[in-house]
Amino acid sequence: MPAILFASAGSDAPLPPDLQELSPDKHSQLIQLGYRIFTATPVYARRFSGNALSCTNCHLGAGTRAHAAPMWAAWAMYPSYLVKADRVSTFEERVQNCFRFSLDGLPPPLDAEEIRALAAYSQWRAKGKPVGVELPGRGFPTLARTGSDPNRLRGKELYRQKCAVCHAGDGTGIRDRDGRWLGPPLWGWSSFNKGAGFQRIELLAGFIKANMPLDNANLSDQDAFDLAAWITSQWRKPDPRRGILSGVLPN
Repeated sequence: MPAILFASAGSDAPLPPDLQELSPDKHSQLIQLGYRIFTATPVYARRFSGNALSCTNCHLGAGTRAHAAPMWAAWAMYPSYLVKADRVSTFEERVQNCFRFSLDGLPPPLDAEEIRALAAYSQWRAKGKPVGVELPGRGFPTLARTGSDPNRLRGKELYRQKCAVCHAGDGTGIRDRDGRWLGPPLWGWSSFNKGAGFQRIELLAGFIKANMPLDNANLSDQDAFDLAAWITSQWRKPDPRRGILSGVLPN
């Protein structure tokens, strides 16, 4: 299994060739910093990051993979209405939400270097793409209900068979000898909190169906729903909008 889609690269990790070829100006440096934040968020955005995850753990391939919320399909669709915020939000405000929920940290100020770098990197990835056009592969697939309710006990067994080899039996993730994630934590202290989008069974099931197992996605729709039901039923930190008690109450 290739580690790059799950890895959080260290501070000495080389940039990919297309980023190395950018001209040595301040804008290019900001794009390159955005890539490093995207692939190693706890390293390069440590003052706002609250867990072990990086942006690339959800936006696979450093935001380039179709059906894994790629940046090339997202950038040009903002400003956009966000249901969670119940308002029209800019791309930068969307990134703030990612820090607060998926990264279980603090939303950076809109003028923070981290926000500017991630926006510059995402804009660069979307270069040449049409504005306001829903591109194929944007976001995560939407799965229709199968007629059977998601079964988390079946999901538990599927997790043991299909997922534990990369994410550990207890969901805490597995690192290589250099400390890079082979499979990031899916629940517990180091994973996303209860306010994250992946805490919604339908959204997580779509991601699982399109992308897992990594580079060999072969699960049925019902498998994806059952796995999502198991993963979202596990303990994780509370939704910061609801307070600490939501961490001990059922989902």
